Amino acid sequence: MKSLQEYIIPFTGLKEGKHQFNFDVDKRFFDEFEYSLVKNGNLKIDLELDKQETMLILQFVIKGHIFLNCDVCLSDFPTNVDIRERQIVKFGEDDSVEDETEEIIILSRNEHEVDVSTLIYEYINLAVPYFHRCEDPGNTEWCDKEMVEKLKKLSGSQEEEQQNTSEEDPRWDALKNIKNK
Repeated sequence: MKSLQEYIIPFTGLKEGKHQFNFDVDKRFFDEFEYSLVKNGNLKIDLELDKQETMLILQFVIKGHIFLNCDVCLSDFPTNVDIRERQIVKFGEDDSVEDETEEIIILSRNEHEVDVSTLIYEYINLAVPYFHRCEDPGNTEWCDKEMVEKLKKLSGSQEEEQQNTSEEDPRWDALKNIKNK
């Protein structure tokens, strides 16, 4: 957690108005989160903090690339990421924490800093595509060509085997006749 200290922003000393913060995210950042979908990447975060009397408005712009495991050949490949998100942080009483939603975070009036590391982590993980495949499976520098060839070989032989067994077994013909009646 020591490496996440740089993502804590003390806002009490800031004047009202807009303030700019920049962060870099790499493998060390993702290592802090045990079950992260993303294990490595190189991202730049531009954060605009708009301090107002009763709230903070955080505008995130996250650009760069993350490495994902390919669903086909299991090797790591880069995926470009371009994320734009907004988060509102309101100040309230200790009992108003129940009003917190995904879009609004409630901090007590005694808080003097906001930790944006979990927000950055969530935004990056939400940008991960459902299927992890490179643009041209088997033909990029990242692909494990041996694995792709083995998969092609195995998938072709299984189809042939299934066709051979269905043609040779007379029981299937008897079942087909029942269906047609």
